[in-house]
Amino acid sequence: MNVEDLIIYEDNHILVVIKPQNVPSQEDISKDKDMLSMLKEYIKVRDNKPGNVFVGLVHRLDRPTGGVMVFAKTSKAASRLSDQIRNGDFEKNYLAVLNGIPREKRGHLVHFLKKNEVDNLVSIVPSLTTGAKKAELDYSVLDTKDDLSLVTVHLLTGRGHQIRVQMSAIKCPVFGDQKYGVKDEKNNLALWAYNLQFAHPITKEKMNFVVYPPKELHPFNQFDIDRFLNLKQVPLDY
Repeated sequence: MNVEDLIIYEDNHILVVIKPQNVPSQEDISKDKDMLSMLKEYIKVRDNKPGNVFVGLVHRLDRPTGGVMVFAKTSKAASRLSDQIRNGDFEKNYLAVLNGIPREKRGHLVHFLKKNEVDNLVSIVPSLTTGAKKAELDYSVLDTKDDLSLVTVHLLTGRGHQIRVQMSAIKCPVFGDQKYGVKDEKNNLALWAYNLQFAHPITKEKMNFVVYPPKELHPFNQFDIDRFLNLKQVPLDY
């Protein structure tokens, strides 16, 4: 994996990258290569920097989820991006293929989630449960084929496993989801962070990045994504 090919935008303050599926956002117990460590090492070698290189992780994607992420290159940028996330000014949009067809073509889902740290599973719980966190999202069905649905998801909160748990709750789990859906070792999780929008932490310029899933990626390749979204995308060469 060539890290340089995963970088789609860089300046003195931020790095915008494509995280491939099944690569951790940061180091986990597997000790597999992760995006944060790879970016630090890449910058250290490229710029011949002594000592530790600062790269700030301001948001995450679940390991099986691919797509666009932004990292901070300075502590000031990290702080300001984190503020945008807390204030709801940081927009994240996803594409997913679901097993099943939602009853409503457009929906607004609200649940309360709690994570079991022992087995890394998130459950829907009553709102007054200790440790419960509110999870909200909007979804829209773009197309259906057989018993599959192509949907866009706009996150209003950023909870771990949120899309996967909430879609499973309406009986339409994400295709390939072995935790919350149909267990199938052969298929990757059909969840992709295709769009990221935020204000540049220093210049305040509106930043908008669009990255579609690789064209050969099943089952996204069963749908004409360009037809529905009609957005300029970043070509994937990795």
